[in-house]
Amino acid sequence: MYAAVVNSFGAAPVWQSFPEPEPRSGEVVVDVLAAGVHPRVRSQADGSHYTSEGSLPLIPGVDGVGRFPDGTTRYFAVASDTRGSMAERVAVDPRASVIIPEGADPAAIAAAANPVMSSWVALRHRISFPRDARVLILGATGAAGTAAVQVARHLGAAQVIASGRNVARLAGLPGLGADEIVPLGDIDAIGRAAADVDVVLDYVWGEPAVDAMRAVVTARTRKGSRLDWITIGSSAGQEAQIPSAALRSSGLTIVGSGQGSVGRSAFVAELPEIVRVIAEGTIVSASTDVPASQVEAAWNAAGGSGGSRLVLTF
Repeated sequence: MYAAVVNSFGAAPVWQSFPEPEPRSGEVVVDVLAAGVHPRVRSQADGSHYTSEGSLPLIPGVDGVGRFPDGTTRYFAVASDTRGSMAERVAVDPRASVIIPEGADPAAIAAAANPVMSSWVALRHRISFPRDARVLILGATGAAGTAAVQVARHLGAAQVIASGRNVARLAGLPGLGADEIVPLGDIDAIGRAAADVDVVLDYVWGEPAVDAMRAVVTARTRKGSRLDWITIGSSAGQEAQIPSAALRSSGLTIVGSGQGSVGRSAFVAELPEIVRVIAEGTIVSASTDVPASQVEAAWNAAGGSGGSRLVLTF
């Protein structure tokens, strides 16, 4: 078969011949139709993700849509860190899959499921998401952040405040459910807008998160009220120097959401509903679809950011 293969960390995958997958007990071989190039996949490909095994060569890809041996078309997740979904065929545990609705676009599902999952699972499994919560989203102009605006609203948020770097994309977020938009660099405005939010979904981390955290905590009118700060991504930096006073002077609680902090069973449990809302168009995510054979050029052209998710089609 052919696959997108990483032969050197830091280099784009190349389309080349690769041995057929060897399914383990309980797995089946799936014909891949579409696979998303998520930030998680890019960090897998460059060896920087915290789950990286450091083994080469590897096929990146953590999920996708494919045709199963029983003839069904399903969204699936991949367990292996080195034999991923960006191949003509991949070994998959059927228990980590869900049949997509008839007529649904495989590429659209592959583009949106991972970004939607990031905030959906964070709100459903990492905290007790209060009814009519007020939510701030940092990094709202990326694909996952834009999905988070819609997810928060869909799951019952009373107020959604979106903050991001890209002013043009930020301007479009009220149409997707944001009540207020604030440029990520305007820290004073973030403090004013989000003074009494209940939850922060943080896709940026690093210095921007620290600045926003300090502003929000300082501006709070109810100092002891709980503030759940969920770190989901780190587009602005892997480390953040959190001031001790921010934790001592408020009800701030910081948690992470991702592989490890959320069990596989939790991800799988949410798949049917996530796929349904994407297929119905309740939650939308832009995608750029490219034939898998063009992966090397597309990988370099797309870079690691933007509101549109690169999807390889097979």
